[in-house]
Amino acid sequence: MIIPILVACVLWFVMFSPWTAPHLNFWLTMSCAGIILTSMSLVLSGDLRGRLKESFRWSDIPLGLLIGVALWGVFWVGDKVAVWMFPFADGEIGSIYSMRDGTSYLLIGALLTFIVGPAEEIFWRGFVQEECSKRWSPTVGFIVTTAIYALAHIWAMNFMLIVAASVAGGVWGLMYRLYPQRLWALIISHAVWDVAVFLIFPI
Repeated sequence: MIIPILVACVLWFVMFSPWTAPHLNFWLTMSCAGIILTSMSLVLSGDLRGRLKESFRWSDIPLGLLIGVALWGVFWVGDKVAVWMFPFADGEIGSIYSMRDGTSYLLIGALLTFIVGPAEEIFWRGFVQEECSKRWSPTVGFIVTTAIYALAHIWAMNFMLIVAASVAGGVWGLMYRLYPQRLWALIISHAVWDVAVFLIFPI
């Protein structure tokens, strides 16, 4: 488990650090990272493939949509509060959205829906949180995974991005803590939230 987490942290460094990010296409790099981490998860976890294959329910679709929309609402409110509390918030949020510049929105939407969103949930919740929960306890697994997920974004040196990762990771992590059998709902919600917050209804 330690090696995949270190690999994820290195990939997040490459994607977000000011020394490497300007030389890469963020969305293609993020998609490659997602493919690498998903592949590692499926190889290293003995039961992840079975859980993904057997746990899907049709009710995961509306549940995932509901979670994604609710999380967008949380971020909409959070944006207003953050801009009111922190003078630098608007600029940092704007820098996150600037990552869309120069890339087709259609391509971004496809990558978020079919690679990035699913990959993050499969790796961070389906693999890391699951393994941490087995090693310690479901609650400790939730806390540790959420903390690592948030801290992996520190390379961006963007306070608002770290807060966003903490909130989103906390919501998805808590849902997995309470309903580990609904991983597909989290995958759908992550994809829906990504597309909504980045493309359809930017905050």
